[in-house]
Amino acid sequence: MCPCLIKDMKMEEMASLIGVSPPVFKFLVCYVATIPISFLHRFVPGGSSAKHLYAASTGALLSYLAFGISSNLHFLVLIIISYGSMELYRKRCGLITFFLAMAYLIGCHVYYMSGDSWKEGGIDATGSMMVITLKVISCAINYNDGLLKERRLRESQKKNRLVKLPSFTEYVGYCLCCGSHFAGPVYEMKDYLDWTQGKGIWMKSEKPLPSPFWGATKAILQAGLCMGVFLYLDPRYPLSTIIGDPTYKSWGFLERFSYQYMCSFSARWKYYFIWSISEASMILSGLGFSGWTNSFPLEAQWKRAKNVDILGVEFTKSAVEIPLVWNIHVSTWLRHYVYDRLVEKGRRPGFFHLLATQTVSAVWHGLYPGYIIFFVQSALMISGSKAIYKWQISVSSNKRMLKKMIMLLNFTYTVVVLTYSSVGFMILSLDETIDAYASVYYIGTIIPVVMIILLGNIMKPKPMTSRARKEQ
Repeated sequence: MCPCLIKDMKMEEMASLIGVSPPVFKFLVCYVATIPISFLHRFVPGGSSAKHLYAASTGALLSYLAFGISSNLHFLVLIIISYGSMELYRKRCGLITFFLAMAYLIGCHVYYMSGDSWKEGGIDATGSMMVITLKVISCAINYNDGLLKERRLRESQKKNRLVKLPSFTEYVGYCLCCGSHFAGPVYEMKDYLDWTQGKGIWMKSEKPLPSPFWGATKAILQAGLCMGVFLYLDPRYPLSTIIGDPTYKSWGFLERFSYQYMCSFSARWKYYFIWSISEASMILSGLGFSGWTNSFPLEAQWKRAKNVDILGVEFTKSAVEIPLVWNIHVSTWLRHYVYDRLVEKGRRPGFFHLLATQTVSAVWHGLYPGYIIFFVQSALMISGSKAIYKWQISVSSNKRMLKKMIMLLNFTYTVVVLTYSSVGFMILSLDETIDAYASVYYIGTIIPVVMIILLGNIMKPKPMTSRARKEQ
């Protein structure tokens, strides 16, 4: 028997054990391999140049093994678009990269129909392209910011601006390092250069760099737990029940909504697993280090590696907090490179800026109606939550029961609207998303609109007095 056939048979058997397709299993093997590969990055001899070559070569190799040679060709297109614009037209390189890289990504989304592929158990390189697209855009914008005077820049711009164009080797290493291009997290070129050159918080001093082992061990154990929960829940709450099962339609409102909640809840554990693996990789490499706590004894922080706070997501007090605990670094990217830059200096951001930011996020995910509906819904959800929160902070601290009731209202509101909205993100198609929303009487669209109109405009809370603020 052909050795290749034997290998394929073993791959299929192993994939079936955990209930995934062979292509997804192959991706998972490569993804988990980022853990030892990232750890070995610490021991690469030859200075920063060798580290860039190691990052670029291992990243390209893992991509080839996971997706095939075409993946690296797609990555190269994005890298050349960005690097070429920085080399040739620095004054507008950020804008050029933003539109051209996004356009190429969207074209690949459409060509590969990535959303349908993911739903059917397939996988392709578009997920990795999404991460690289954010990296090349942020680098080009930061290089553009290097031309501006510091007094005109926000704090994040001052921190991340690039005065000098990175070399092409540095740039490719930045894009593919630690396998972070598979699923994130997104990090800044300035941080990557400081890490490889031993500068900033990575500078050797009297205080040694922290051991990564405890942080990485926790992340790996968390990944194992998340995978176990997902494998247990996913077969019990298939999304297909919502789409076309007559039994679902015969249920009452509470049963249908509860089932939607469990579908959303079980799907989240897949993402928790993925981001826990990347967290372990980033911590072991050292790039995930973000400084020390101010408390004594000092503890190492690994915020650059952390892309999700599981308890923060499941018990979030407000929809406004979700970007702070879910896909954290993409949320930060959207804030720094879209939201903040849409707001004119001296003016307050409004619903339009939030909606525009969420629309960019929707398009970045792919041109599926479900994505667009979800992110428009999320803009409504956050605005409604803000209206509730304004009432919450307007209540003086001596009215504790009322304050807690409003907090409970915001928590319940967030759970209900997030559950409802996330169904569109999972289903993707327009007709099936609308049918799913209709089955629970559009509750997640109606409630935010009511909250925005009623609590945000008609029944506005009274502004707090200076004395009440001191009591808070």
